[in-house]
Amino acid sequence: MGRALRGLEDDSPSVRLRAALAVGSAPDPRFVGKLVERCAIEPEFSVRDMLTWALTRHPASVTVPGLLRELRSERAQARSQALHTLSKIGDRRAWPAITRALLTDADDEVARSAWRAAVALVPEGEEPELAGTLATQLGRGGRETQVSLSRALVALGGAVTAILRAAAVDPDPRVRRHAIATERLLRDPEAGFAFAIEEAKRIMALGAAGREG
Repeated sequence: MGRALRGLEDDSPSVRLRAALAVGSAPDPRFVGKLVERCAIEPEFSVRDMLTWALTRHPASVTVPGLLRELRSERAQARSQALHTLSKIGDRRAWPAITRALLTDADDEVARSAWRAAVALVPEGEEPELAGTLATQLGRGGRETQVSLSRALVALGGAVTAILRAAAVDPDPRVRRHAIATERLLRDPEAGFAFAIEEAKRIMALGAAGREG
């Protein structure tokens, strides 16, 4: 197993991938720290995904504490990958660590990972408060970020309806458009984000024309 751990630092992505697979295939709590450490710096997405898989093969009681420490890292990748892994593990004891600071993180990848983790871990009854925090991010970033936020809000179901309707009259047109599109997806999840955004634009254009008339 020492050879597999050394393989995690190899220059070749394929070697690192096989090493992560080997570690996950024969779980050993002694190697959790190294897996978590590697997640923070691994440049290849496929290898990071295998590292996450390897961590999920270990007991949550061993993996979660180290992942929670990563949420306080100054390295954005460490935070985002830890959040991603926590969402896969699904241990609700991690919920208190999904803070407003992470949900509004300046790094889009960290924020997206926090939204996914929050939706996966939110305790029953706390959905409305989470929806309110997520709604503060409406209109943020490019298409990928907006799609991620819409998916997170839709996953919260009825808890977001009133919040989206309030955001649909926000002074910021980006917020309005994103809120209207998300409400469309809430009503019809099969519509697709591109279609929902185009419909939101039409609704806003018609509203503007009505005010001018």
